[in-house]
Amino acid sequence: MKIGIIGAGNVGSALGKRLAKLGHNVTFAIRDPNSPKVRKLLEECPGEFEITILSGEIRNNDVIVLATPWDTVPAVIESCGDLSDKILIDCTNPLSGLSLDTGQGISGGEQVAALAFGAKVVKAFNMTGSKNMANPNFGNNKAAMIICGNHEEANNLVKGLAGELGFDTTIAGPLENARLLEHLAMLWINLAYVQGLGPDIAFGLLKR
Repeated sequence: MKIGIIGAGNVGSALGKRLAKLGHNVTFAIRDPNSPKVRKLLEECPGEFEITILSGEIRNNDVIVLATPWDTVPAVIESCGDLSDKILIDCTNPLSGLSLDTGQGISGGEQVAALAFGAKVVKAFNMTGSKNMANPNFGNNKAAMIICGNHEEANNLVKGLAGELGFDTTIAGPLENARLLEHLAMLWINLAYVQGLGPDIAFGLLKR
């Protein structure tokens, strides 16, 4: 599968490296290909993926992964051009410091869908840290990855990718439920960094 990843930070690089090792054709679409993050990524994984400048060419991928800081999202999506009918995985959280910026009264996922009008947006990979993207296994257990979106085909595709990465994945309904997932992300951040449990923690979903 051809996967375009927007962003070379912790989450984007962790997902891209894992997906490339799983055999997917990964391209990082970056606004500044000469940034220190990109140089580090190329040093760690030479030849495993491509680096391009972010543009409308991102449409040439089967799936697009949005993994940028929240304050850059509007400009980044504008740089992508028309994303109608493309599957767009939204990994972002509308953060303001260690709080959610909910000033618009809707989730970040819904705001992404409004900005990328016509895209099939799936909220995923936002509720845990990048170390768990690299390794979601906890002994005999797998970290949970809960996702949501309005398009069944897109949801199932993203669920499959999360499963390939090793997550125990559950679809949690329509995109409006991104509001719940973003609060779950804030709980993870608080436990990991405010309460001092560290980033080697994850949520699990028990089933009887």
